[in-house]
Amino acid sequence: MHSTPHPFATLSPARVVAAIESLGFWLPGEPFALNSYENRVFLLYDDEGRRWVAKFYRPGRWSDEQIQEEHDFLDELAAEGVAVAAPWRDDSGRSLHQMEGFRLALFPQLPGQAPELENPAHLFALGELIGAVHAVGERAEFQHRGRLDLDGMVHEARRRVLTAPWLERRQRQAYERISVELQDVLAAHAWAPEKTIRVQGDCHIGNLLGRDDNFALVDFDDCLMAPAVQDVWMFLTAEHEAEWHMQLSEVLEGYEQHREFDRRELALIEPLRTLRLMRHSAWLVARWEDPAFPQAFPWVADAAYWETHIRQLEQQRVALTRSSPWLA
Repeated sequence: MHSTPHPFATLSPARVVAAIESLGFWLPGEPFALNSYENRVFLLYDDEGRRWVAKFYRPGRWSDEQIQEEHDFLDELAAEGVAVAAPWRDDSGRSLHQMEGFRLALFPQLPGQAPELENPAHLFALGELIGAVHAVGERAEFQHRGRLDLDGMVHEARRRVLTAPWLERRQRQAYERISVELQDVLAAHAWAPEKTIRVQGDCHIGNLLGRDDNFALVDFDDCLMAPAVQDVWMFLTAEHEAEWHMQLSEVLEGYEQHREFDRRELALIEPLRTLRLMRHSAWLVARWEDPAFPQAFPWVADAAYWETHIRQLEQQRVALTRSSPWLA
């Protein structure tokens, strides 16, 4: 199926070690591959016992300028005392390094566990952390990173999914119909560029690590310009109104220790959820030539997956066309 090996197929443990040691480190053991698909990420120990995370960026995805903005934003946050993992820089101040066609960066490994979204103290701490990120993020704009664009991203996700070979004829017709309907509905929720700030962009609990009520935010690979709610809505997971309001109250109380949150942005939660659903399926299709994806997500080639996905999009269409009483 694959005429040429995928670039990541050549990234053996020996090459990872050689790349890190070329930066002046000595590694007494082999790297441990972490659970990452977009890039390749490894946990390393150096001879001084320090723990590092090495990120090898997916070739062709980001430009050098876009990656450098990720790193510079992390440095800016760290300088303000925000709990993030800023990249290691060599004696020349470089944080983005090259090795045989790969671009890589080293980050200090931050220990901890994911937060509990039923725990009010954790929710307050998460809100406080995101508020601190955004207080820095609103001071300037990215020049090279992207901007969250509902219409453009939905259009691209739709185009990508319709190239997939696995949808049955009926499913393809259903997806074409529902995706067009969603694009029309989502157009009414578009925001002005001046309503966006620099955000982490993929703020799920897997990117938050800590203990007790102290957490750090990691993996700024998807940072971009977006409404502030993009980094908040995935914490609001409750299925019952009272619990949802508890989560929202704790998150925003923590958030507003650093900056005011515009509650009108809560109306963007369902549009953003819809966008994430559509982009996730499109991402799986787009990355299928990477052998790691068929291994990790074999169900994508099954018609049952697309049946479920279309049903989810139908549910989102309903959610988008009614105002939630929870936001009253």
